[in-house]
Amino acid sequence: MKIASLSLLLAAVASTNAFTAPRTVGRSSTSLQVKQADLDGAQSMIESIIDEKNCGPVFVRLAWHDSGTFDVNIKEEWPKAGGAIGSIRFEPEINHGANAGLAGAVKLLEPVKEKYSDVSYADIFQMASARSIEMAGGPKIEMKYGRVDATSPDQCSPEGNLPDAEAGPGGKFGGTSGTASTEDESVAWHLRKVFYRMGLGDEEIVALSGAHTFGRAYADRSGLGAEKTKFTDGSPVKRFDGKDAKYTPGGSPWVENWLIFDNSYFTTVPDASTDDELLKLTSDRVLFEDHGFKPFAEKFRESKEAFFDSYAQAHKALSELGCKFEDVE
Repeated sequence: MKIASLSLLLAAVASTNAFTAPRTVGRSSTSLQVKQADLDGAQSMIESIIDEKNCGPVFVRLAWHDSGTFDVNIKEEWPKAGGAIGSIRFEPEINHGANAGLAGAVKLLEPVKEKYSDVSYADIFQMASARSIEMAGGPKIEMKYGRVDATSPDQCSPEGNLPDAEAGPGGKFGGTSGTASTEDESVAWHLRKVFYRMGLGDEEIVALSGAHTFGRAYADRSGLGAEKTKFTDGSPVKRFDGKDAKYTPGGSPWVENWLIFDNSYFTTVPDASTDDELLKLTSDRVLFEDHGFKPFAEKFRESKEAFFDSYAQAHKALSELGCKFEDVE
């Protein structure tokens, strides 16, 4: 069963609001010479959307699923290898099973593209993710902008490049579709097959998993999570700025304060005394069991600063996978 954000793992950092599909997800862009003033304006608009909608988690998921298709072993001409190229706005990629619910995130960001047309979709998606993390109390991410967009649906990556958090009916994680097989009976080696294919390593896998501190999983998107929990039943949820967040009830979080970005994922997962309504998936538990993952997971449990340092580097690396950059004026 495909998961919708990192565990992206890409596992299912689900949105805090309910969205409908946009009327169109396929505006095309060519190489653009973007100005810093336009990037600044786009960032201001994005920050207002995040503040009003409390939709940071779904923006993180959108950006990661755009970039997480990258295959470092594909040496053909750009953008054949996939990555953070804005192709997720096109069908069929936006309709891939792991991307359930992300059309609404694209729709939320369309006004930014309408106003700042020289800013690529790829930049907008990655900017929205980075700003969501920072506004939730996470680390500052040294982002690079000037990405060139994919221009047509035939530049979409095949389905199957994103990770699973739980095994499928046959007891295996992943599959043989996508650009390379990620199938394995071991969740640890399934995750490695996914992230090594991107050119990332064990530390990045663990650090990026820590973003599960932010958001919720929904059964109708990732196939996992409850209809709602005591933490997502509409009762007040604090943001990093101390305000109570307005949100649509539903889904399952990994941590109690799921709109604040910190290292609580790493303190919650190994703690047997935590509330049983909090998610602890196979892909979460393995971080404290696998000999390669465990040292990083334990370090991040003990030190938020260490987690933030590693996370900021991993997020930046993920955001630049497969990108072709133009200079920013």
